[in-house]
Amino acid sequence: MTVQTERPPSGPAVALKTDGGGPARPGKRAGALAPYLLLLPAVAATVLLLGWPLVKDGLLSFQNLNMGQLIQHVTEWNGFDNYQETLTSPDFWRVTGRSLVFTLVNALLTMGLGTLVGLLLARLGRRMRVLLLVGLVLAWAMPVVASTTVYQWLFAERFGVVNWVLDRLGRHSMADYSWTGSQLSTFFVVTVLIVWQSVPFVAINLYTATTTIPKELYEAASLDGAGPWKSFLSVTLPYLRPFLYATTFLEVIWVFKAFVQVFNINGGGPDRLTEILPVYAYIEGVGNQHFGMGAAIAVLTILILLALTAYYLRIVLKQEEDEL
Repeated sequence: MTVQTERPPSGPAVALKTDGGGPARPGKRAGALAPYLLLLPAVAATVLLLGWPLVKDGLLSFQNLNMGQLIQHVTEWNGFDNYQETLTSPDFWRVTGRSLVFTLVNALLTMGLGTLVGLLLARLGRRMRVLLLVGLVLAWAMPVVASTTVYQWLFAERFGVVNWVLDRLGRHSMADYSWTGSQLSTFFVVTVLIVWQSVPFVAINLYTATTTIPKELYEAASLDGAGPWKSFLSVTLPYLRPFLYATTFLEVIWVFKAFVQVFNINGGGPDRLTEILPVYAYIEGVGNQHFGMGAAIAVLTILILLALTAYYLRIVLKQEEDEL
């Protein structure tokens, strides 16, 4: 509200500010812009490191580009030919179905084991909890290439630890067993590796979530005669549900793009039977030197991942609405 004073003889009326309805002060305006200014470097780095390569990949997917054209800097646009060839190829759909099944199996195993370990951490004493947390953090912090190399040694055909242990336990047929000789055994090794890498993240997330649950709720449930299982369903699970949703979402993304593990274990073999979409895009693009085709497969992979994400978020939002 402003109060109009009498007009002085020498000039216009003077408005006296009596509340916060007037124009914002420069200091307040700068304070409102401060959070956005702090976020600006991170946003700029994200756009530069992720947005620009994504744009370049999209442009490349509309080109017919091989090694000769790349060296000569020749640009040959071919429209949607790369996409048409990819979408009409039965190999692409086989790899897509394989990738979905691979992601589902790994995500379910990771979330199940990670949840159990997280609940175990909440039950352990201080010393054992710290010891287990240190082990989980070390496993989680190990670089992906390093851990993949360790698993290659463990499952090596002639000098691998796994084959040696199985031989000592009486399974002599496993002494020189090739774990990368078939589709199922190769996927078994890759799945064990991915679950081993992913469980620490899920377990630590879930353990952190359990520390936010008020102890009074467990006491009230115990007074009502609830056993451990009923206490878990009525107290623990409702509090953990948002964390489970978020962690599952992150795990699906991480497993779906597990290029390093699959490619380093056996290069997508044997006979390209363990290729998932990121490996398939690399082999078709870089391996076969058809870079436009590889870029088109990469774009389609991103679209599939976005569709899975949208479907998952729709389920989460619908369940939250039902709870309200």
